[in-house]
Amino acid sequence: MWIYEKKLQYPVRVSTCNPRLAKYLIEQYGGADGELAAALRYLNQRYTLPSKVIGLLNDIGTEELAHLEMIATMVYKLTKDATPEQLKEVGLEPHYVDHERALFYHNAAGNPFTATYIQAKGDPITDLYEDIAAEEKARATYQWIINMSDDPDLNDGLRFLREREIVHAQRFREAVEILKEERNHKKVF
Repeated sequence: MWIYEKKLQYPVRVSTCNPRLAKYLIEQYGGADGELAAALRYLNQRYTLPSKVIGLLNDIGTEELAHLEMIATMVYKLTKDATPEQLKEVGLEPHYVDHERALFYHNAAGNPFTATYIQAKGDPITDLYEDIAAEEKARATYQWIINMSDDPDLNDGLRFLREREIVHAQRFREAVEILKEERNHKKVF
């Protein structure tokens, strides 16, 4: 189905150990508007969409998996040298007690990932509008994390991810227009 290159889609760098930023980024790892939810949503919805837009959902869904890998790398790099006391100071002690430094799918508040994050209605236009909203929410979250960060290296990767969310939302908008145009054509038999 695809070829996996053993490198990240975009380089991930961090300037210093920063468990607080890692806690914020966990939202994009296992939160409702994060990369895992997006990848699963799009890869699931593609089965009930018209053939004209299936490829788009497949492409963006697999790219979201690449973004998930980037977020995981960021969180790892931000916490790998943190002491248990530093993790405790930022409220990550429950995560540390349950998982040590292993990544786990939950949001920034510690709520575990749930399939209820993944929407699929079966109506192509409804699903695509859901996808546009998901991309815009992810874009906003990336911006807010950038606003909280003083790490220029990390922010570079976050800006890349934010821009990809904008591109995905634009592509989903194009798909809506394609399906609207198709729906409005008279069918002559």
